[in-house]
Amino acid sequence: MQRDALKAAGCGKIFEEKVSGVADDRPELEKAFEQLRSGDVLVIWKLDRLARSLNQLLALLERLKEADAGFRCLNPHMDTTTPEGRLFFSITGAFAEFEREIIRQRTNAGLKAALARGRKGGRPRKLNDAAIAKAKAMLTDPTISVGAIAEVLGVSRSTLYSALPIERNSK
Repeated sequence: MQRDALKAAGCGKIFEEKVSGVADDRPELEKAFEQLRSGDVLVIWKLDRLARSLNQLLALLERLKEADAGFRCLNPHMDTTTPEGRLFFSITGAFAEFEREIIRQRTNAGLKAALARGRKGGRPRKLNDAAIAKAKAMLTDPTISVGAIAEVLGVSRSTLYSALPIERNSK
C-alpha cells in the first residue's frame, strides 16, 4: 500500500527500510539522505514511517533543510515546498519547543520536591566514609602506591583522586 501511494505520488526512487522506525540504525534512510540533492523532495507515506517521536521528526526535517531539500508527507498532507507547508512545519516546531520546555519545568519541579524531601540526586558514591578513611590510612605508608590503594578498594585511580583531592597533590 505504501509503495503504491509513493509511486502514485511520482516518486522516482523508493527506499524501503527493513527495521522499525524506532531503531537508530536506519541504513536505507541514510542512503536516501546521501542521495538527496538541493531541490529534491523526500516523500513519505505517513509520519510514523519516518520517525517515532516529534523530536526525531524535527531532527530529520532539520537535516532536510540543511540539505536544501523539501519534505512531503502523503498522510497527513504536509509539504514544506509550499508556503502553507512551511507554516505548518514552523507551528509543529513551536509546539515541540513548548513540549521540551514543559518537560524541563516538570523535571526541575520534581528535582526540587525530591530535594525538599531530603533525597539527593546523582550517582551513589563509590567510596563510603569507611573506605575513604581506609584510603587515607593507606596513603600514610609511602610504600603503597595510589594505584595499589585503588585496586584494594575496587575503584579507579581517578575515583580515588576525586574522593581525596588534597592527598592527590601530596602523593
